[in-house]
Amino acid sequence: MVILAVDKLDIWFGSLHALKQVTIEIYAHEILSVIGPSNSGKTTFLRMLNRLNDLQPGLTMSGTVRLENEDIRTIDVELLRKKVGMVFALPLPLPLSIYDNVAYGPRMHGLRDKKKLAERVETALRQAYLWEEVKDRLHETAFKLSGGQQQRLCMARTLAVEPEVILFDEPCSGLDPISTAKIEDAMLKLKQKYTIILVTNNVKQAARVGERTAFFLDGELIEIDKTEKIFTAPKDHRTDDYIRGKFG
Repeated sequence: MVILAVDKLDIWFGSLHALKQVTIEIYAHEILSVIGPSNSGKTTFLRMLNRLNDLQPGLTMSGTVRLENEDIRTIDVELLRKKVGMVFALPLPLPLSIYDNVAYGPRMHGLRDKKKLAERVETALRQAYLWEEVKDRLHETAFKLSGGQQQRLCMARTLAVEPEVILFDEPCSGLDPISTAKIEDAMLKLKQKYTIILVTNNVKQAARVGERTAFFLDGELIEIDKTEKIFTAPKDHRTDDYIRGKFG
């Protein structure tokens, strides 16, 4: 089932043509890896899916982005960002306790029952592979956590509002291999319930977790296919050159 459909999407920031005629369908319960060199349009594409680009000055857009066949420009932006959550490259915990970081979103959306809130927090922390590490110190400040733990806390904060799609923008860029492995393991388990789109500069990570991979270059979607095919027999020589490290 197609959960997100992007059709002939063009994005400009002033005179900068950031995305050019991008057409792509994203399926429910898949992990889509998005790769490409810097300034290829990967993050612009990701941020378009929950309208974070709206915050950028000089934005002009043509084409359509549909979530479950509804144009995202007609969806209330708060509801859209509840359905399409995002985890950023740098962990940004709130200046609150571990518990309150995760509970923040559900409270904002009206969940007040203490028992249900506690259950939601525990579930999200378990899904983010963090519960066992923090269950005895939930009321400590989130800033006491390590960088890898803070990133998984931000994952839990996103999961706590029960989105349908999770966008990951280079979530492991500053993490050690152990923390990276935990986040990748969490993604592989989360796809049973969520759709995941992962922007990464680590082609090995893209190959490890993505069922399909999309390659962007200079604002264009060069090709998208099953990950194994992209990494072994890409259709476009530019994809092959990038994967082999000839540029990027």
